[in-house]
Amino acid sequence: MSYTGWILLTASLVGLSCGFIGALLILRRMAMMADAISHTVLLGIVAAYLVTRELSGVHMLLGAIAAGLLTSVLVQWFHSRGVQQEASIGVVFTSLFALGVILIATQVGNAHLDVKHTLMGEITFIPWEKIDIIGIGEIPQAVFILVVVLLTVVAVILAFFKEWKITSFDPALAASLGIPVVLMHYIFMSLVSVTTVAAFDAVGAIMVVAMLITPASAAYLWTERLSAMLGLSGLFGVISAVAGYYIAVWLDTSISGSMAFTTGIVFFLSFLGSPRHGIIAKYIRPAAGSRPLSERRERAG
Repeated sequence: MSYTGWILLTASLVGLSCGFIGALLILRRMAMMADAISHTVLLGIVAAYLVTRELSGVHMLLGAIAAGLLTSVLVQWFHSRGVQQEASIGVVFTSLFALGVILIATQVGNAHLDVKHTLMGEITFIPWEKIDIIGIGEIPQAVFILVVVLLTVVAVILAFFKEWKITSFDPALAASLGIPVVLMHYIFMSLVSVTTVAAFDAVGAIMVVAMLITPASAAYLWTERLSAMLGLSGLFGVISAVAGYYIAVWLDTSISGSMAFTTGIVFFLSFLGSPRHGIIAKYIRPAAGSRPLSERRERAG
């Protein structure tokens, strides 16, 4: 595959996995958890480096996942003790991210671990860091990890599809039916953490947040069915990734930043043109309703 092809494949995998997870985040009204986890994983990465003094390896992934789960547990703990969820997210997110920045400044020293890379990523380096897969050959390490994560996300969503639907729309009903709501919550937060970490190194926190929230928000405007929303969210993520890359090439600018910006364009177009909630549709429906009854019957017939 060409250099451009690997970049597009990596970004598309991020768009798909984040799109599927983002749809459930939006329905659960937990969009800002994506922002929180995508930043607090920095603390896990720094902590893993301080323990091992190595910048690559599975320990970095485990440290980031642990930080994501810690974020979820702390937010839930504060919320269960009367703190509003938005406030809980804000306190935990800023505190843990700031701690990670302080550790980089005071403990990491000359190691190549910086806040700019954390926020924006460097997707152009993806095709050069390869691993050898038996039966396939050499592929970028990030692609392999993202494929595994995407398959895991799809498998877990399909395996518990009914449970995700009930717990997302009506947690009280789910609890009355015997569904372990708290367990499902932490399984979902684990998926959010793993997905965020997998995309984090390649595309940075900004694009992870954009891909988790914006395509799903756009999909929500188009449909009220969970299965359709999941599909549209993944599709919008891929469209944003591909279109964003070519916009970045055209403007000679940041690829991840351009992809994140493109998700906003997709949302804006959906906000204007979706058939149920779009601005254009809302103007057309009253106009149709104001026609004389005889004309409306004639059109219906």
